[in-house]
Amino acid sequence: MAYDIAVIGAGVFGAWCAHFFRAAGLSVVLVEQHSPGNALSSSGGESRIIRMSYGGDEIYTRMAWRSLELWRALFAATGDDLFVPTGVLWLARREEAGASASEATLARLGIQAERLDAEELRRRFPQISFAGIDWGLYEPGSGVLMARRAVAAVARAAVRNGAAYKSAAVVPPAGQSASGRLASIQTLNGDSIAAGEFVFCCGAWLPGVFPDVLGSRMFITRQEVFFFGTPAGDTSFRPPQFPTWLEMSAGMYGMPDLEGRGAKLALDSHGPLMDPDRDERAPSAAALQLARDYLHNRFPRLRNAPLAEARVCQYENTSSGDFIIDRHPRHENLWMVGGGSGHGFKHGPAVGEYVAGLIAGER
Repeated sequence: MAYDIAVIGAGVFGAWCAHFFRAAGLSVVLVEQHSPGNALSSSGGESRIIRMSYGGDEIYTRMAWRSLELWRALFAATGDDLFVPTGVLWLARREEAGASASEATLARLGIQAERLDAEELRRRFPQISFAGIDWGLYEPGSGVLMARRAVAAVARAAVRNGAAYKSAAVVPPAGQSASGRLASIQTLNGDSIAAGEFVFCCGAWLPGVFPDVLGSRMFITRQEVFFFGTPAGDTSFRPPQFPTWLEMSAGMYGMPDLEGRGAKLALDSHGPLMDPDRDERAPSAAALQLARDYLHNRFPRLRNAPLAEARVCQYENTSSGDFIIDRHPRHENLWMVGGGSGHGFKHGPAVGEYVAGLIAGER
């Protein structure tokens, strides 16, 4: 059969696109080479931050606010309790423009946030050493999405609502048709998928699928994440006592101990380039040492904490950190959606809603 829409990739962007295409009454097939939220994908892993602070980039604040509304509505409908309102704390230095601009943007949009001075930070969060930190911007309504399970929940919801699902790897469409509309795409096992529109949401694989268009516009970096065991009997690193936090000036962020996995600490600075299919996912000693050095200074109670778990994922970066949502220059019915750039997960619902609106003619 021919579908109205074929969505390639069941990460957070693809799953939400399929969800909204079905909500618009279109016939949809969602195609994934592994599984929704798989360990090789940028949507894999246990947890992702959802926050509203984006400096002066109001578009992303609005998208995050809309996305949180949509995430919570989905979880209420499915019974999946996969948002944890931990609060999010931005640790800021005196002249940190991004934090100040965020404070102004949130105030303008009526989103709850608190400016905490150094004394108030120490009183509320005694687990944290605020050496070098002058103030904090705290969003009490923000928190953490349980990433892997959240993506799977969106994909299940789309299928329950009538979307088809195929587990298959797709042959890159370059060369199948010189230009104009694509009638179908091929899978590696020889099947053909026919559709009116094709939406490629392939995450870290997107520049490999379209190397001539995106090969020089996206770069995939290795990002390392660590979970450290908390002291026995100490609940102060669990929510609500301990928030999700970020220190932009240090290139670090983390989350409280969720589901007993340990306190999470991640390096936000871009790591070396990586291949999502071939590169090993073992953590490096150098990155672990960076994490331990930071932990030693910022969280004194965790100085001797054992490493409980580590993982390597990837950012699929664009040059600006903005998303790619566009038609292929040679195929009018082929769309490319990606470039999450390390902050895309939280925006999945808003991206899916936007893309479905574009293609369904509502925007």
